[in-house]
Amino acid sequence: MSHTQAEGVIRNIIREIAQTCLSRGQTLSETLIAFMVKAVVLDPRNHFNVDRTLTKQDVQKLIELCVDRLMDQTSPTLNTIKMQVYFDMNYTSRREFLEVQQRVLESRLLSLSREITDSRAKTREDLKNLYGKIVSYVIQRSNLGSATDINTVRETTAALQSIFPQSQLATFMSLLKRDKEQQLSELTLIVSGIRLFNKDSQKGGEGIQNLPSILNETVPAVATDVENQLAGTQLLAWQYTALLENIYEQDTEHIECPIHPDLLKQALYNTRQHEAFLRFILSDIIQSAKEVTRLQSDLKTRMTLLKDTVHTKTTVPTSHVFPHFTALASLWAGLEGEMLLLSMLTNVASGLRPFLSAQSLLSPDQLELLLQGLQVQTDADRCSETAERVVESEMSSCEWCFPESTVHFEDVPLQYKGFCGFTLVKKNGLLLPSNPNIGILKHKEKYYAFSSKSAAYEFASKADEFVSAVVEMAKRWPELIQLLQLHQEFASVTPYSEMQSGQKLLVKPISKSDASMQTDTHPLETNIVKSYEWNEWELRRKAIKLANLRNKVTRSMQTDLSHMRRHNSTQTFLPKDASSQTKRDGESNVPKPQVYLSGLRGGTNMMKVDLTRAVDE
Repeated sequence: MSHTQAEGVIRNIIREIAQTCLSRGQTLSETLIAFMVKAVVLDPRNHFNVDRTLTKQDVQKLIELCVDRLMDQTSPTLNTIKMQVYFDMNYTSRREFLEVQQRVLESRLLSLSREITDSRAKTREDLKNLYGKIVSYVIQRSNLGSATDINTVRETTAALQSIFPQSQLATFMSLLKRDKEQQLSELTLIVSGIRLFNKDSQKGGEGIQNLPSILNETVPAVATDVENQLAGTQLLAWQYTALLENIYEQDTEHIECPIHPDLLKQALYNTRQHEAFLRFILSDIIQSAKEVTRLQSDLKTRMTLLKDTVHTKTTVPTSHVFPHFTALASLWAGLEGEMLLLSMLTNVASGLRPFLSAQSLLSPDQLELLLQGLQVQTDADRCSETAERVVESEMSSCEWCFPESTVHFEDVPLQYKGFCGFTLVKKNGLLLPSNPNIGILKHKEKYYAFSSKSAAYEFASKADEFVSAVVEMAKRWPELIQLLQLHQEFASVTPYSEMQSGQKLLVKPISKSDASMQTDTHPLETNIVKSYEWNEWELRRKAIKLANLRNKVTRSMQTDLSHMRRHNSTQTFLPKDASSQTKRDGESNVPKPQVYLSGLRGGTNMMKVDLTRAVDE
């Protein structure tokens, strides 16, 4: 069967279950039905074989079991699952909620923003209408008053004209679309800051609520309400825990209890889940209260600075006051976001209250009667009673974490949300809070805490068996998957939107094994950029130097110190041995001229005698 066909089969099953419940007077969400289908398949008591394709009989059996569970309005398990689905669908983390609110605001103003940025107004009337749209955009985006209030419109128009007169519309229309949107945002912040400053100076601020004083009243009220709900839920959880402990310590047959122990156990899960969700909400409220205090302090400081800047001078440059106006608007927007966040948290906390079915399981009189002679211990009392710590030498094969030897011990992520896994298995699903000070067991990169020293020793001796037993327990009680955060152990469950093969609701988990390898300290080669410079002034010096070089002519010459630095190569031809033929050298022998002069010694007659030999001799 293809993926599309398999997805269609699952949708048909969910749709048929929804129609059956609707015919019986119950309107249920597809998310709740899908979770129930998964829970029924996981329960081993229903004998669904996940390794084969579901037959028609299996599908019909699955539908009937799901309808029966969904229609059992007295079941605390169903209410716990409804609570989990409701919380997942309505609770949003702080950062995500603020991002969603910003996207909602932008989408709400998208059409108006497009009209402004795409406008091609030419006549005076068109320009006036365009300016009016900009005023409306500023009011709606700043959320400071109503765009239909004439006083708010007048005040916003006056503030906008002081920084953006209508004569500048031509320049505005010549900008690119992206620049127009950016300028609209900047104008909104500045105008909002001006109006907030006028309100603080009692010179305007029509339609602006006193948000700081409202938050100062709302935050404590919301926190007190959630704390009261949390205290009531915790008391119920401690009472049901005491009842179940008494039942498991004695013979069940000799205890007179109008409620079956399984229902008491489901009620305990219901209260513990409600307690966990309220703790989530309360932590967000406390964080919001801190943020509100910070924003109000910054707002007051910024307003004081702005007053000092404006009141001490007759004319103030825009570069001095505009940043203050922008900061005021941003801080005010932060306060508005906190107000919306508190409203969401209050609504979620109120929406969880109808799913706390443990309140109606036993009347206060019945509960008081059953608790006679029993000591109802708080979680803190249990932790103080079980102060005996694990002796590391007695379980040397295991790795233990203690407060004095572990950094950030309070932030260690405990498995099972801090409940004792040993007690959950040995006492048939009883949830007891653990005491981390006894010692935290580190097993396969996971951390387990226990309610007593003996429980820690027994769990550590057979850790894998207990972990598997907890998973099997969660298959029987599906609300434990969310309550104890066991999603990783049920990672083999295929989401219905990602069905791949036939009608199988489960796929076999991928086998995994622990492996180790040795790697280099720095597997990547170091890349040291020698031209990198961290000093800002050195970078400026280089920039000035480069700027000066742009107006200079670069010359080069060769000197005695540099002429050997260049590698030159030339190609030469070796001399060849060559010879040529010339005439022979000739010579002739001629007589050497000799002349003798006689009569030079005392004579009077001198004679010249030629003694040269003849040539032809």
